[in-house]
Amino acid sequence: GDYTCTFTYSAQGGTNEQWEMNIGVSEDNLLFSCSIWRPQGKSYLFFTQFKAEVKGAKIEHAMAYSQAAVGAQSDIPLKQEEFEITETTVSHREGKFRFELSKLMIVAKTPHDEL
Repeated sequence: GDYTCTFTYSAQGGTNEQWEMNIGVSEDNLLFSCSIWRPQGKSYLFFTQFKAEVKGAKIEHAMAYSQAAVGAQSDIPLKQEEFEITETTVSHREGKFRFELSKLMIVAKTPHDEL
C-alpha cells in the first residue's frame, strides 16, 4: 500500500545470522505494523547503530529488545535511555545504546479521512 518500513544499521561480527521483517496493516486500515527480529532469539551482532523508519504513518508505539523470545525465554527490552522514538523513526541513542539488538517492533497509525 502507501506505507513503507526501512531498517538501516551498522554492525560487526556474527556469521550467517538470519533475520526476518514483517509488515502488516490492520483490517480497518488504521494501524500499520513493522517488526524486525532474529527468530533464533539473541543476536550476536555488535550493533553500532540502527534506525527503523516508517513512511505514510505516525508511530504510536515502538519497542526495541536486546533478546527476542525463544522457547521459554521472554523478550528482554532495551532500557528506555538506549533508544529514541519520534513520529516516524526508532533509533539508537548515541552513547547510551549498549550494542545489543535482537528485535524491533513498531505500531503506527495511518492517516485517514473522517467521514
